[in-house]
Amino acid sequence: MSKYHIYGIGNALVDLEYEVEPHDLGILGIDKGVMTLVDEAQQTGIMHHLKDHHHQRGSGGSAANSIIAFSQFGGKGFYSCKVADDELGHFYMRDLLDGGVDTNHHTEKAQGHTGRCVVLVTPDSDRTMCTFLGVSGDFSAQELVEDALRDSDWFYTEGYLVTSDAARDASIAAKRIADAAGVKTAISLSDPNMVKFFKHGLLEMIGSGVDLLFANEFEAMGMAGSEDLSRAVEYLKTVSRSFAITRGPEGALVWDGATLIEIAPVKVEAVDTVGAGDMFAGAFLFGLSQGWDHQRAGDLASAASAKLVTSLGPRISATETQAILKSFR
Repeated sequence: MSKYHIYGIGNALVDLEYEVEPHDLGILGIDKGVMTLVDEAQQTGIMHHLKDHHHQRGSGGSAANSIIAFSQFGGKGFYSCKVADDELGHFYMRDLLDGGVDTNHHTEKAQGHTGRCVVLVTPDSDRTMCTFLGVSGDFSAQELVEDALRDSDWFYTEGYLVTSDAARDASIAAKRIADAAGVKTAISLSDPNMVKFFKHGLLEMIGSGVDLLFANEFEAMGMAGSEDLSRAVEYLKTVSRSFAITRGPEGALVWDGATLIEIAPVKVEAVDTVGAGDMFAGAFLFGLSQGWDHQRAGDLASAASAKLVTSLGPRISATETQAILKSFR
């Protein structure tokens, strides 16, 4: 039996979440609904503009959100990342450990600034992210804990790592180790902008193919170079042995390697979609780690992500997570 159900790598970002109006995005010159990388000065300017807005803070990063959700369901996870030796870095590591996730906390913390993500939530529940990577932009193979990776059932990586040469190379190296050790591999495409600007790099991370791929419908169609979802489905079959395409209020499509399964949505009033895809991935992977079929895992993921979007932030409590799981027992 493996020590960990899942080993993940990704950016370590402290999320600072604000509720804003669309005109705020216009004033700031920010593209709505996507993640944009900014430097520290740009992000500081955004935060200054929003100084009178209330905000909340939490550890984030796409893969981290998924691994924490996985842990809340009862799985055992490990997350490798890079933080600075600053207040936010220590906060981030404590938050991971408090969430039941093991991490490379023993590695030397870098000088500089821990990454931050300013999350702007508009009244339509859409989220716009402005990310300053800080030292997370220097994530490299040095942060990999190879023994933990080899002693896991799944390896999971996020598409956001494609923006950094060192991080992309680390993801490729980790997948190579996983493949050699017989560890199943999974990737999330993460954001339409990652597909738009870094498709070649994502294909390098996917390599000869992964066991499981997560994408929303826009990312899937972007990878396929088509606005036809059915063509996107056929394209993803060429790069992944199974996949899940999330479609917001329309549910999801799941390919289990033989059958295309429609996952029904859970109807809710969305308040904030931050982290919905991350929750879907974490819940889906948990289901598979328990030996569930793709239909049941997809239904759990749909229920969990629907619950998530009814409140602010990329997480729900462990108590809420367990209540959702209990209904599937």
